[in-house]
Amino acid sequence: MKKIKSSLFWRISASFLFILILLGLGYVSITAYFSRKFYQETTQRVNANVAEHMLHEVSPFIGTEVNEEALGIIMHSMMAVNPSLEVYLLNEKGDILSFVVLDKKVRLKNVNTQPIKDFIETKGQSYVLGDDPRNPGEQTIFSATKVVEDGEFKGYVYMVLASEKYENIVGTLSSSYFMKVGTQTFVITLISAFTIGLILIAFLTKNLRLITQTVRKFEKGEYQARIPIKNKGELSNLSKTFNQMADTILENIDQLKEVDKLRRDLIANVSHDLRSPMAVIHGYIETLIIKENSLDPEARKKYLEIVLQSSSKLQKLVNDLFELSKLEAQQVKVKAQSINLKELIKEAQESFQLQALSKNIKMESSIPDQTIVHADINLIQRVIQNLMDNALKYTPENGQVKISATLENRNIQVEISNSGEGIPPENLDHIFDRYYMVDKNQSQVRSAGLGLAIVKKIMDLHKSVIRVSSQKNGLTTFSFSLPQA
Repeated sequence: MKKIKSSLFWRISASFLFILILLGLGYVSITAYFSRKFYQETTQRVNANVAEHMLHEVSPFIGTEVNEEALGIIMHSMMAVNPSLEVYLLNEKGDILSFVVLDKKVRLKNVNTQPIKDFIETKGQSYVLGDDPRNPGEQTIFSATKVVEDGEFKGYVYMVLASEKYENIVGTLSSSYFMKVGTQTFVITLISAFTIGLILIAFLTKNLRLITQTVRKFEKGEYQARIPIKNKGELSNLSKTFNQMADTILENIDQLKEVDKLRRDLIANVSHDLRSPMAVIHGYIETLIIKENSLDPEARKKYLEIVLQSSSKLQKLVNDLFELSKLEAQQVKVKAQSINLKELIKEAQESFQLQALSKNIKMESSIPDQTIVHADINLIQRVIQNLMDNALKYTPENGQVKISATLENRNIQVEISNSGEGIPPENLDHIFDRYYMVDKNQSQVRSAGLGLAIVKKIMDLHKSVIRVSSQKNGLTTFSFSLPQA
């Protein structure tokens, strides 16, 4: 029962049945009303001249007096032929002077003459209801004519065509007739319409059921399930929306899987990066403690320098992680100002000079004077440092690093190139991903690969793009552009 109640098909069907019942009852009521009105109008039209024919048989007045005897004879004769008639003789004001009715008394003394005038004016061709003298406040069909003798207007003959008794009999029979016919017609129509309606609803909700089935499949893990789209309309738009949503969810699932893989790689890489300097620091400090009294000053100094280098490396890794997390959380705001790019690059060169000399790397720069850009000085300094650090790290001994800047369409194009083995083409699209490393040689100390990811985030903040190109055993070039101040 709960399933049926929650089913859209059965809810629509129940609503449709309820509407059909209301329409059927309304149809029967309206049909009965207009059928009765049709009967009354037909009866009035057929008997429109009855009152006038009566005047041809008898004169209602003798002088100023009512001819009761003659009038009674003709009235009773007409009522014998048609017992539903009620005959009234009225004066010009509508007062009832005489009448012949069956059974009940007449309750009105005066009849409204305006409907009578309207009836006579249209010669009985229009549907007019007049007062019912035996039922005050009620109206009925009638026939009427003027009484004129010797050119003098004396009153009206007013005939009620459907007496109260007749109305009761007709009402009872009509109710019984319409109950039988109406019920039979209503039941047949209801069954037929409901059957056709069920078929139409089933046909119209076919696509909706298909959508529901597909959604349930998707819910159960069939992520490739899609709704076939055959035509246009609201359900077609719904199907397209669901299919697009399913594609998006599938892409998000793939992205989550990729993120989870990156997370695992991050844990592995960071664990290795943290473990290596910490192991060095721990080992040399332990050696310093054990050999405290036997170490000469020169060895002690050497050990302490190694500890300092490892702690610096550890600090740099922690700082990179913290900085990247802030960039990804959009907690860093760009504070743009005019920057002399030549001075910024010159400072970076000086800070890396010792590192370059240790590997006999030749550093060259070609920066025009007054190369002024509009950017955040701290963030751009970080970009240049990371790119130069990356270039020196992957440049072999006796190699070279080149830095250049050129003006292109009011933008300053900066390029940092280094010689070396180059980056394989299949890795170029991933070089700026977090923790992605080209060098997978487990025998070498690996970096967590955060430097280039930080560069890309900073360039995104500046609405700029960082690009890379590489040649095998040739130059690898990183480039970006900034607006000229």
